[in-house]
Amino acid sequence: MPTFAKLDDASDQDRPTEPPGSSTTLHTTADRQLDRLARTAQRLTGTDSSAILLVEGDHQWIAASAGHVFPDTPRTLSFFYHALQRTSMLVEDTLADPRMRHHPLVAQAPGIRMYAASPLLAEDGTLLGAFYLFDHRPQALSAMHRTCLDELAGVTASAVQQSRALASMTARNATLMEKERRMLLAIEGSGTGIWDRNVAADEIHYSRSWKALLGYREHELTNRLMDSYLRVHPDDIDYVRATIQAHFEQKTESYEVEHRLRCKDGSYIWVSSRGKVVSRTPDGKPMRMVGTTQDITAMRTISERLRQSAKLLNDLSSEVPGLMFQRQQRADGTTHYSYVSAGIADMYELDPEEDSTIAPEAIHARIHPDDLQTYLTSFEISATQQKPWQLEYRVMLPRQGLRWRYGHARPQRLEDGTTVWHGLITDATERKRIETQWQALATTDSLTQLPNRHAFMTSLAAELARLQRDSTRMAAVLMLDLDYFKSINDRWGHATGDAALRHFASLLRRQLRQADVAGRMGGEEFAVILHGADTAAAAAFARRLQESLETTPLQPEGQGPIALTVSIGIAAMYASDGTPELALSRSDQALYRAKAAGRNCIEIG
Repeated sequence: MPTFAKLDDASDQDRPTEPPGSSTTLHTTADRQLDRLARTAQRLTGTDSSAILLVEGDHQWIAASAGHVFPDTPRTLSFFYHALQRTSMLVEDTLADPRMRHHPLVAQAPGIRMYAASPLLAEDGTLLGAFYLFDHRPQALSAMHRTCLDELAGVTASAVQQSRALASMTARNATLMEKERRMLLAIEGSGTGIWDRNVAADEIHYSRSWKALLGYREHELTNRLMDSYLRVHPDDIDYVRATIQAHFEQKTESYEVEHRLRCKDGSYIWVSSRGKVVSRTPDGKPMRMVGTTQDITAMRTISERLRQSAKLLNDLSSEVPGLMFQRQQRADGTTHYSYVSAGIADMYELDPEEDSTIAPEAIHARIHPDDLQTYLTSFEISATQQKPWQLEYRVMLPRQGLRWRYGHARPQRLEDGTTVWHGLITDATERKRIETQWQALATTDSLTQLPNRHAFMTSLAAELARLQRDSTRMAAVLMLDLDYFKSINDRWGHATGDAALRHFASLLRRQLRQADVAGRMGGEEFAVILHGADTAAAAAFARRLQESLETTPLQPEGQGPIALTVSIGIAAMYASDGTPELALSRSDQALYRAKAAGRNCIEIG
């Protein structure tokens, strides 16, 4: 009985069909080696024809044949598909098999009656195809012929594997060569040269692009290592040699230097050379080193210009009295100073980082605690409203102590939401001192150093406003007049009169509390605001002042003591007062009564 390996589902259909997507191409370029194997199989077995069918994925094709069967066959032949099994098979009489007797190659020319096949299996078991034998006569192959077919199938499988491995290797080599070609083109196009150094032979080979960097043609440079060092700038040669030696001794992972090379025309260019030892002797001595050289002259020129510009900026900013800064506040609220000039040493007694930056916290630590929140809020307002930042604030410095600073800057909003300020901070201490002096001159009586009339009236108005905000509060207003002051001027002169005014002002100041205010209203008249005092407390204050004046007479230099007395009028200030002058007027009327009563008296209005 004929043997038949497992096929597709058996049926009585006239024509077996191929699975979807499969195809068998019969007309292919012949493989001479496989053709010889096919002819060998035909001769050894004495059959009419033989064929070798190969498969790869869904593709199938006749790679070799011998005999007269196949030139007249159709392109698609499911007959071969049924034989692609992993076991040898033999059909001794195709007409006796219901699944083959109606096949065109059986029922018609060439009238195949015997059909045998052996699989082509790779070493890993992959099915590569099948080796076929055909004959127009039904017959049973001898055991020797079946063994011959199986062995030829094995030889064929090995040949196919080797052929495919060679083709794959060739394709990979072609891919690698193409990648190498593209890499070389890219390197040459980028202005980079390649060098390859034979350390033992003291030779170095350069690519065409390397020679072109220096203006040389292909044949114009030698491979002698000693010649290469002659092209290195004399000021750079020691550095280059030392860097290479350090790499040779495996102290560095790679060789990297920037140095100058002399061109063919005698000029010099700046280059960046990078390389690495790629092979060493067993004891670690370098044998071969490869690397690249790139022209960086333009980059060095730009870098030098930037360095000079930065130096110029630093030199100029160092001459500017104050601190130039760039402050950045990101959208999340975090801030940093991306640039500070050397003036930070004077403005904040701080040292910037190497990249001229500084942490905001370092600056905040120098700002007076009472001004820090105002400082931070002012930047927030400037960022939100995109309006210029201006602020006067105090700093506490380790060496300079308390100082005033004035800062101003303009904000700029970036696309990512960051606000950047470019500004200047200067010392405002002297200006604030002068302003304070002018303020004192404008509000202080120069003789007694008490507030003048204008400053006192301002304080009086402020006190009335406090009472009107809280009617439970109290305040008393006193008017004071030195008795017989004109006779002091007439008898002892105006210098003594001025001394009397200063003496009285000093005694008055000693009696005042921190919240109280005293002022000179003009001539020998003075006024006092006693904060939180009623008229009884004000009367007690007046008596203490009179007693102090009595026990502490004026003693001009070169003269005897001069007794001084003072008349005092007292009035309460009320929240109902329409103007601050009302309380002052009531105390003035009380003063008038005190003077009329004989002076050195106290009257309450």
